[in-house]
Amino acid sequence: MYNKKHQDRPDVITWKQFARKGYSAFASLHRQVRIGVLSVATLAVAAQAHARLNDTVVMPTDDRETIDEGEMAEVTVSGTMAPLTQLQSARIVSVLSRKDIEQAAVQSINDLFKLVTGVDVRQRGGFGIQTDISIDGGTFDQVTLLLNGIDIGNPQTGHLSADFPVSISDIERIEVLEGAASRVYGGQSFGGAINIVTKHDAGRSLELSAQGGSYGTAEGEARLSLTTGKVSNRISGGGGRSDGGTQNSLWRKGQVFYQGDFENQSLRIDWQFGYSEKDYGANTFYSAAYPNQFEHNRRLLTSVSAETKGRFHFKPEVFWNRNYDHFQLVRGTSFGENFHRSDVYGIKAGGHFDWRLGKTALSALLRNEGILSTNLGRDARPQGSFYQWSDDRTTVSFSLEHNVILPHWTISAGLMASMTSSIDRRFRFYPGVDIAWRPSSRWKVLLSYNKGFRLPTFTELYYKSPTHEGNRGLKPEHNHSLSLGTEYRWSGAEASVRGFYHRGTQMIDWVMYSPDDIFHTAAFNLDNFGVQVQGKLRFAELLQSDTWVRSLSAGYTFIDQTKHDAEGVFKSNYAMEYLKHKFVMNFTHRIWSLLSMSWDVRWQERMGSYMSGGRLVSYHPYWSLDAKLQWDATRYNVFVQATNITNHHYHDLGNVPQPGIWVMAGARLKLSLAGIGGKKR
Repeated sequence: MYNKKHQDRPDVITWKQFARKGYSAFASLHRQVRIGVLSVATLAVAAQAHARLNDTVVMPTDDRETIDEGEMAEVTVSGTMAPLTQLQSARIVSVLSRKDIEQAAVQSINDLFKLVTGVDVRQRGGFGIQTDISIDGGTFDQVTLLLNGIDIGNPQTGHLSADFPVSISDIERIEVLEGAASRVYGGQSFGGAINIVTKHDAGRSLELSAQGGSYGTAEGEARLSLTTGKVSNRISGGGGRSDGGTQNSLWRKGQVFYQGDFENQSLRIDWQFGYSEKDYGANTFYSAAYPNQFEHNRRLLTSVSAETKGRFHFKPEVFWNRNYDHFQLVRGTSFGENFHRSDVYGIKAGGHFDWRLGKTALSALLRNEGILSTNLGRDARPQGSFYQWSDDRTTVSFSLEHNVILPHWTISAGLMASMTSSIDRRFRFYPGVDIAWRPSSRWKVLLSYNKGFRLPTFTELYYKSPTHEGNRGLKPEHNHSLSLGTEYRWSGAEASVRGFYHRGTQMIDWVMYSPDDIFHTAAFNLDNFGVQVQGKLRFAELLQSDTWVRSLSAGYTFIDQTKHDAEGVFKSNYAMEYLKHKFVMNFTHRIWSLLSMSWDVRWQERMGSYMSGGRLVSYHPYWSLDAKLQWDATRYNVFVQATNITNHHYHDLGNVPQPGIWVMAGARLKLSLAGIGGKKR
């Protein structure tokens, strides 16, 4: 059991808002650490830090168990509105820690999601230029993407939601919650949620990095952190270009991200601003009949949030996102050309408090989504306007949740009531309940049921082109998500098994009914059933000594799908093109001194097919091997990495061919500015 003597120590360190911070050395303190969490977090961050910082420390088994249980009893993970500790949590959360990210042989943030067992990543080119991300056999529109807990989804189309204004070097960790989560993250969390948590550097430092390699690819970045008194500021920026690894896939991109915070004994305030821009050749992105497509995207986002301290934690936040999209069906011409501008703004207020019967949380959200377009919309704009069409919708939702926490049980139950102006202005209810049974501090058995929904995007409703036609009569999708699993964690080892069943109604997809048809948006009932197994060993922590092998992780997901609709479909573009099998494995080892190697293996088999030469061609299963060699010192890092080492040519989405082997080399330098004015916090 948890060491009561350890709990009562007077020298307790307290941090708040862990989801906004990048601390990674809690375990090395050997002291109690109490953490408040804004969004989904994980014990893995602290446990991996413990492994890194204590490679050569040997301790008695009983002491190791005490420290492990103490960390699990204090560090918070939360798939709920109210923060719960790792021991209390009733949801399985997949996490890519900072160490995982640094070791990975990836080209972009979007490539990182390939390492998560239950996530499907469908890319239209290298460096994540445009990426569709889905969970548990769902579609890319059914996932809520968050940046530091703020929803950054795009109501025009989920194709553009994964345009992040941050780079890999900005990220502290990535948290993936699988299964419906509407009561926690809002209506669009139909199939799950992904939260990108950026670094929260204290002090004063400057970080510079550059890389270059195949196909004329070059990127550069800079990152500055400044802390003065109770205020911290971090700003980063970068850009790059490439000829691309396939025909008509050259790209240019850039981004700027600023984040700041203020904290005193009674209040914490966080703010962030991001801007990204890119243009790229969109080779056969949306139709094989037009290979010379082109797209230019811009995104701005900003938010301010706060949290009071005390018995009741009040959490208000305001946010605004704007997206510009310029698409050419035939590059350099006006044929099939579209311009779109979408805006999302809103305010959310809520909080949580502890009392005798458990933890209670509540919130209210007002969210408006609007679009101005030359193609999408319900209402015609005045003659002469650049954007001829427009539409908007407002969603009001209220959420309530209560958590009962007993020595061996956690029961978390909640309900969201939501009303959207574009439907019928009636409140609909989305309940959820999560149950965890803990026979010991190492084992948990978890059972959950949650209901989710998703509004159709403006593209699904209104888009019309020579190859696609939307449907104004689409209704919201609904999902009943049931999950049963078990989780094991101990010093240096973790494993989980999860089975899930998602019953989807009014599922939206782009389909063809005959070989000479165009794509239409249609709705039908679709169920996904799956099993997921994953585990990880951290050998230095497990063996309590420095080892040549550092870590080994592996995961496998199997999904089967059933369509409940008598009407046959000749070709599905998204909903029925799911990964039936996905296997991932990562192996990291030391070579000499600070020189290490990381290997990533992935095998997947996709259901469905794509059009080629007027006929359907099934997706073929394939293996992918990536590797990264790096010298990782405290103040600098030098690396060489290669993706798709086997040079396998394959398709992940439609007729879009994926690049072959791609080699990159680069370096990162971090400079301390602690002596340049101000006080280090």
